[in-house]
Amino acid sequence: MAEIAKADVNASNPLPEGTLEVGVGLVLAGLSAYGFTVVAARALGAADYAPLSVLWAMVFLAGPGFFLPLEQEVSRALAARRALGTGTGPVVRRAAMFGAVICALLIGATLVVSPFLVSRLFDDDWLLLVGLLLGMAGYCIELLARGTYSGLGRFRPYSIVIGSEGLVRLLICMGLAVAGVSYAGWYGLALGIAPLVAVALSIRGQRGLITEGPDAPWSELSTALGALLVGSVLAMALVNGGPIAMKILAAEGEDEQVAAFFTAVIIARIPLFLFQAIQAALLPKLSALASAGRFEEFKIGFRRLVTVVGGAGFIAVIAAWFIGPNAIEVLYGSDYTLGHRTVGLLAAGSVLFMLAQAMAQAVIALGGHTRMALCWAVSVVTFIIVTAVGHDLYLRVEVGLLAGSAMACLGMAALVTQLVRSGASVHTGDLIEAIHDLSVEP
Repeated sequence: MAEIAKADVNASNPLPEGTLEVGVGLVLAGLSAYGFTVVAARALGAADYAPLSVLWAMVFLAGPGFFLPLEQEVSRALAARRALGTGTGPVVRRAAMFGAVICALLIGATLVVSPFLVSRLFDDDWLLLVGLLLGMAGYCIELLARGTYSGLGRFRPYSIVIGSEGLVRLLICMGLAVAGVSYAGWYGLALGIAPLVAVALSIRGQRGLITEGPDAPWSELSTALGALLVGSVLAMALVNGGPIAMKILAAEGEDEQVAAFFTAVIIARIPLFLFQAIQAALLPKLSALASAGRFEEFKIGFRRLVTVVGGAGFIAVIAAWFIGPNAIEVLYGSDYTLGHRTVGLLAAGSVLFMLAQAMAQAVIALGGHTRMALCWAVSVVTFIIVTAVGHDLYLRVEVGLLAGSAMACLGMAALVTQLVRSGASVHTGDLIEAIHDLSVEP
């Protein structure tokens, strides 16, 4: 009877396992992230908000950038062991060792360049550096936990860790604002602490996460982990590079322009956040078609994905161009007012980036991990070169992001076409790998 009931549930819910639970966590994460930026912006004012906006970009570059591939590969390896009924402990321990090494190297490199970071990017606020270091360690632990949960099919704690991270961060921010705190460093600590608290909340009541089993060679975490890591870091560098570039290029006394630019970035990424719902529903099916060798159906489904994302993105760009500045003023206040061009160009860049991300997942499903990483590398170089040219502080970064995203989009499209025509070997993706190559933060 239980099997019949389960079959009935699966028949009534055609989405992959865990989609609805993970979707709830994603919605909470996205809304709370927007809430944090709004509350902090109003509490700090434009000048003090500028270094916090740079910290935000750096945390989500370093955290998801370096440790998202770890989540994906742990999830895949544990799912395979779960299907075979073998123990999970060796994989989790090996992944934790790998994550700890990456985290230690990342923190060490950050400490080496900390004088530059604090003086040039954080306005001499050392507490923001502490927030960055905590964020690196926190995301290492959180993404390892997320990979473990998803690989074992425990989507409830997975959803809890995603949603509670944003809620914890927002609650701390609101408490600081109510208390009248106007020092950016304390808000920066909220960014670093939230992942650690989220893991603690999600792990309550979880048993049997680590069980003994046969040893796990490094190859079990995928021979493509290096390419996935490089591609993930470069993609996060492109999508989060705007505020960092603005802060580096800004002259003394231009912090208000940097803060205003960040609010425009947040508003422009609304379609990127909404895209995750489309990605969650369509990409797992594409991966299944590719795995089965049904390439004609794969091509039809892929064209449908690009058409839906492109059409929705075009509407989003038009809306951002016309109402984006008004939305910024309503949400963040009159100190953050920007022109229509800035929001429109940033929205166009976000749409091209999400198209590139969708196609990058198709490239991964078709086994093109290394070529995917090279494509992101070319895109980041394009962003740097274009941004280095010109004198208008806003325009050079806007066009740089647009050009870098366009390069990624065209490159990924060419790779998908080439791999499908060559009948490439398929890397089977699962739900989490399909929907989490994007940061859930705006």
